[in-house]
Amino acid sequence: MKKLGIIALALFIQQVSAQTNRFVYQVTMKPDAENKTDIKSENAYLDISPEKSVFYSENRIKRDSIMQKAFQGGGGRGNINRDQMESLRTNINYTVEKDKTNQKTYFKDRIGRDLYSYEEDRPLVWKISSETTKIGEYKVQKAETDFAGRKWTAWFTTDLPYQDGPYKFGGLPGLVVKAEDDKGDYSFDLMKNYKIAEFPTLNQFGNTLKVKRTDFVKQQQKFKTDPMSFMTQGTGGISAPMRMGGGRGPGGGGNQNPADMRKRMEERVKEEAKKNTNPIELQ
Repeated sequence: MKKLGIIALALFIQQVSAQTNRFVYQVTMKPDAENKTDIKSENAYLDISPEKSVFYSENRIKRDSIMQKAFQGGGGRGNINRDQMESLRTNINYTVEKDKTNQKTYFKDRIGRDLYSYEEDRPLVWKISSETTKIGEYKVQKAETDFAGRKWTAWFTTDLPYQDGPYKFGGLPGLVVKAEDDKGDYSFDLMKNYKIAEFPTLNQFGNTLKVKRTDFVKQQQKFKTDPMSFMTQGTGGISAPMRMGGGRGPGGGGNQNPADMRKRMEERVKEEAKKNTNPIELQ
């Protein structure tokens, strides 16, 4: 009986440790370099299991759910509530996945029709301070790093059994509770956490292209100057609906003049580019 009890306890511990934990962060951003009063704020999820973690927008998973229900109902895009989708716009169009086994970080973002994926090739080098404080219920310790053109200050806790953080932040001996750059343009604040049954399935439209980070940056710049070269690639031309910037439709639909569609798409991309002149990564 004693052996059975030990086995049962071991199985219980194994089951608990294998669960996925969701950490909800409030992400605050100032994406427009010319208008720092334009502050965007939304929630993002950091889902952690023993094998991996995934960081992505809360609004994205809500939009995916709406689209999935619409297509399952047989109505396609015509069945989607546009006002509801508009209210769920996100400035966090990317996902960041960390492979715990191989200690690698993968970044994914949409450019035109396709999803681009690259392995982060710049290690985070932290300078850990002896300074401590308390944020909410957690005792936290200060750490600083220079990454992608910004100087970041992070506060991590060892009160929780995780060595991870939002976005690409990781490599600290604890979980990042708060991270902010020295200009106050971007911040990540842990709000709450709870257990979930499993990782949600994120819709992956188009092809997934694995590239080097430098190639991804080049493609991003090309998209801003010549978006239609990305819209017309592959089969279907521009008559097929597509999302720009991870979930933002080009607008319209149905039988539209291709020239008009092209003009609207170009105008929209350029307008969005003007409002996103202060990206989280400057280098």
